[in-house]
This record gives sequence, C-alpha cells and structure tokens, in this order.
Amino acid sequence: MTKKSYAMHVAMILGASAVLLLFIFVLVAHHRGIPERVRLDRGALLSTASSVAERIKPVGQVSILSAETRPEPVKIAAAAASPGRDGQQVYQASCVVCHGAGIAGAPKLGDKGQWAKPIAKGLNTLYASAVNGMQGSAGVMPAKGGNPALSDAEVKAAVDYMVAQSK
Repeated sequence: MTKKSYAMHVAMILGASAVLLLFIFVLVAHHRGIPERVRLDRGALLSTASSVAERIKPVGQVSILSAETRPEPVKIAAAAASPGRDGQQVYQASCVVCHGAGIAGAPKLGDKGQWAKPIAKGLNTLYASAVNGMQGSAGVMPAKGGNPALSDAEVKAAVDYMVAQSK
C-alpha cells in the first residue's frame, strides 16, 4: 500500500509540474512580442524628427507689443445686442424662459391676475426691477432677465410689451 501511495504522490507532483510548465510556456509565448512593441513606442518618442525641445515646448506664448505694433482693438459684435430690437423680439430671446412658464414667481405673459399688482406699482418700478433685478416674497427677477448684453432701452421695451399683453 505504501508503494501505491508513493506512486500516487509522485504522479500528482509530476502532473502539477507539467501544468505549471505548460502555463509558463503559454505565458512566455504570449509576452514574447512585448520588447518589440516597447522599442517601437520608444522609437517614436526618441526619433531624430522630434527633439526634446520640441516635445517640451510651451503650449502658448505671451507677446507684448509696443504701441506702434499693437493692432486696434476689435469690437465684439456678438456680445453687443443688435440695435433696433423691439420688445417682442427681446421677450422671445430672453424673457420667455421665465415669463412663459411662470418660473421663480415670474408672472406669466397674458395673465391679468398675476400682472395686476406689478402694474399697479407703476411702470418706473417695473423698469427698475427689470433692469436692476429684485428679490421678494413673490419671487426673484435677475438683473436684465439674466442677459447682461441687453441695453436698458431693450429691457424697458420688453417690459412695455409684457404689460401691453397682460392688461
């Protein structure tokens, strides 16, 4: 019985060794091409076409120009509101978001009941609230409806439009 036990142990050890050896062969075969891939990757970085100075150069540079070489300032047309917009156009572009849905306590356009109290306070109060913004128990109104590109005249035209639609 001891010879059988001994033979069984030897067979198990040889079997485990064979499995381990097979695993090592598969592992080596799988990783055999790695040094070549590393060499190719390093070759792209270390090639003579790109020097170290080119690879580490800054992304941008600051240029200080003298008064003679400085170009004239460019006016940003997109930030400025287009002249000649009437109240309805301003309302459609900026005000409809809150006054169309009644968000943050904004009176809905055309709702006479909601507009009665603000209209009773007078147009100058409405203009001041619209241009400068306000925060009260009824809700919040950001300055110029949250669009700082609007002129005071455009905001007043939008207020006039909303009041006319809500009387």
